[in-house]
Amino acid sequence: MTDRVTFERRDAVALLTINRPATLNALDMDTLAALDDAVIKAERDAAVRVIVITGAGDRAFVAGGDIADLNSRQGLPHYLELGERLHTVFRRIEMLDKPTIAAVNGWALGGGTELLLCMDIRIAADTAKFGLPEIGLGLFPGAGGSQRLTRQIPLCKAKELMFAGSRIDAADAERLGLINRVVPPAELMTTVFVLANDIAQKSPLILKLLKRTLADGDEMPLRAALRHEQAMIGLVLDSADAHEGCSAFVEKRKAQFRGV
Repeated sequence: MTDRVTFERRDAVALLTINRPATLNALDMDTLAALDDAVIKAERDAAVRVIVITGAGDRAFVAGGDIADLNSRQGLPHYLELGERLHTVFRRIEMLDKPTIAAVNGWALGGGTELLLCMDIRIAADTAKFGLPEIGLGLFPGAGGSQRLTRQIPLCKAKELMFAGSRIDAADAERLGLINRVVPPAELMTTVFVLANDIAQKSPLILKLLKRTLADGDEMPLRAALRHEQAMIGLVLDSADAHEGCSAFVEKRKAQFRGV
């Protein structure tokens, strides 16, 4: 792992920081490789229960891809190299069994918006900006944005953002449902870690099965998704954590989840 992405564990929370403030944390091949390494490290660390991703500095979460690098590429090399890497890393983040939180500390444009679309929960500073401006470069969102955005906000709004390439502020992003909440910049990381630590107190096994149920069900017709949910909650009831949680409620004490 390089210092393009730093890894810090605070109790049960892993903080991954994309660390290229001079380029507004733009994504290139080396940065994507470092992000992938950090995500895999957090995924494999049994002590980590929640993963937070943010950007270095106070100007940008991720301001997008490296435009000069994109301009140097032709279609097939892009598809086989940068495009493949982007989709692999973003899909890995999207399908993690551990909950993820985006701490959006500034501009999240292009690949920055596409990255947060892969994450479970998004908290933004009120100075943050969002958008998919690729159309202005003669491109369109190609790191999952054209598909994920239309599944997460109203279709007409998603098309407007992509067709016009316009930017929106944090308040508008919250109204659209693109992010969960907006806080002052000075309160961003405190807010994120309060939430992350709250989630980290829950059963990691149940969170894993819930995330899988949500991800699988999203790709199924409702009838099949409900059957899948029924089977998964049955599986949950075979866990010690489910019975620990119920026993703790009856006994009026705090549950001690062990992830089994």
